[in-house]
Amino acid sequence: MEKTQLSQTVKQLRKEYGMTQEELALKSGVGLNFVRNLEQGKPSLRMDKVNQLLNLFNYTLTATSKY
Repeated sequence: MEKTQLSQTVKQLRKEYGMTQEELALKSGVGLNFVRNLEQGKPSLRMDKVNQLLNLFNYTLTATSKY
């Protein structure tokens, strides 16, 4: 899977906060496989779970215009 901006950002934030993938999963309330898939750039993930995880870092996933 190709790394995406989202996957790179999540991994970077997790490391900045000194967390393992397991700790991130536990603290954000999502499964460990979800965290692993997100960081690997899986192309189809549930947006509500992505935002649930991002909320831990005070981030949110939003739509933006390409132009």
